[in-house]
Amino acid sequence: MMQIPMVDLAGQYQKIKPEVDAAIAEILTNTSFINGPAVKQFQQNLEQYLGVKHVIPCANGTDALQVAMMALDLKPGDEVITTSFTFIATAEVIALLKLTPVLVDVDKDTFNIDPQAIEKAITSKTKAIVPVHLFGQCADMDAVMDIAKRHNLYVIEDNAQAIGADYTAADGRVVKAGTIGHIGCTSFFPSKNLGCYGDGGAIFTHDDELAKKMRVIVNHGMEVRYYHDSIGVNSRLDSIQAAVLDIKLKHLDEYAEARRFAANYYNKAFKACDKLITPATAAFTTHVFHQYTLVTHCIDRQKLMEHLQAKGIASAIYYPVPLHMQKAYLDPRYKRGDFPVTEKLSKTVISLPIHTEFDEESLKYVTDAVLEFVEKES
Repeated sequence: MMQIPMVDLAGQYQKIKPEVDAAIAEILTNTSFINGPAVKQFQQNLEQYLGVKHVIPCANGTDALQVAMMALDLKPGDEVITTSFTFIATAEVIALLKLTPVLVDVDKDTFNIDPQAIEKAITSKTKAIVPVHLFGQCADMDAVMDIAKRHNLYVIEDNAQAIGADYTAADGRVVKAGTIGHIGCTSFFPSKNLGCYGDGGAIFTHDDELAKKMRVIVNHGMEVRYYHDSIGVNSRLDSIQAAVLDIKLKHLDEYAEARRFAANYYNKAFKACDKLITPATAAFTTHVFHQYTLVTHCIDRQKLMEHLQAKGIASAIYYPVPLHMQKAYLDPRYKRGDFPVTEKLSKTVISLPIHTEFDEESLKYVTDAVLEFVEKES
């Protein structure tokens, strides 16, 4: 029986092992563990890849979001609009900073934030929008930026799942996800498309002043050593993680192609199955498939997962509980039924394994197993 994990980091490592091992050995030898040359090199290479003026490395993606909001000088009670269909970190930092998370519904096809819902949620207290580029494709950033411009709002892109995706703007420009708003944030968690071997994150901006503020914030609010001019945090990307990321960055587009190959195989296999709705990609974005997420129809999702598990195939639900129904974020402003698309998705989505090391034999094993269950249940 095959064993099919959600991601195959071991297989990916074997292909780059000599480079990774040599880079780590070099850092162990020169002991430049914090803010060493490897961090600066990765920062510069990522700036070039993204076509962005400034990259500020930090300790993780959650910190990236927090530092971004701190740099915008948002005040307690200020409202920040984001989606209810996302990982908790997106709203977590809003709450931690005593800002007010304002949740809205998503588009039924792309699962990304619905611009019309953003417009309806704006009040006099609204100060920022956090669109999430969910599962690997960009939100409708032309619409988001238009809303932000008309209402004088900041835009912070949560790009933890779509690094490397291309966005084609209405004027024809092609830019990278995370470089469109005032600030972009990403995570380098190991399973991400660009993942390190621990925790890591980064913040992107074209704005010189914001970049300067964020570099100070991530370093204890310190520009000159032991002189603290503002409140900061301790959030650094260590040199070993930067070295790993710099090697993987060279392969990022290749990794995206491998994920698209797997997604296309799945799409073709499930095309004729009316019980499974395959992922849609918006016309203005490429998709780098951090997750391959199906919407199930008239089948028992839990039994499908158990069927796959019995065959050694991993699966996952992203996300089983919307943010507005999470115990920590219950709010009298929201009730069950307020976000119909999000609530339906939470009950029906299932994500299949997708990674850079798939071959056709493994993909066939997964699709055969899924279709076997669907046919048995029909």
